[in-house]
Amino acid sequence: MNKLAILEGLLFVVGDDGLTIDQIIDVLQVKEEEARRLLKDLQKEYENENRGLRISFLADSFKLTTKKEHIDYYRKLVSSSSASQTLSQAALETLAVIAYNQPITRVQIDEMRGISSVFLIKKLLAKDLIKVCGKSNLPGKPNLYKTTPEFLDYFGLSSLADLPDIKIEKNASGDGEIELYKSKYTE
Repeated sequence: MNKLAILEGLLFVVGDDGLTIDQIIDVLQVKEEEARRLLKDLQKEYENENRGLRISFLADSFKLTTKKEHIDYYRKLVSSSSASQTLSQAALETLAVIAYNQPITRVQIDEMRGISSVFLIKKLLAKDLIKVCGKSNLPGKPNLYKTTPEFLDYFGLSSLADLPDIKIEKNASGDGEIELYKSKYTE
């Protein structure tokens, strides 16, 4: 029985969910050292320029992904249907607020953005980029939202620690507070 071929098939079957090292150990009934060796061997095979896939570690799991050097061809393929897949500036803004402040309620998101985010939260939930992760102790027990592993996949991150740091500049009064969503340009 070729465990390398089985591992490749498992990675294909799980798709975007990926496999953790513990799942590989459990399913293949191998020790951790052998599971890691199998992953390295398979990764090495995919490094061949004749292959269009690679094994990536994203969102705490190993996944089959496409090679970055072929990105122009992938863009060409999806260019006609990408309009429905892209996120609007407002959706990206809402997602950033959630990612950097999770867990967070809708009201807290609205306060940070200065505008209602109900529709955008529904859109992000439908795309599985965020999820409800509990209830707040605030009056009314509002839902708490946080990002999902699909969020990490979408942006090519291994974990939330890979999010870029936010640089906050001091405002003119020097008190360190800055209005993040007001334009510096006036009419």
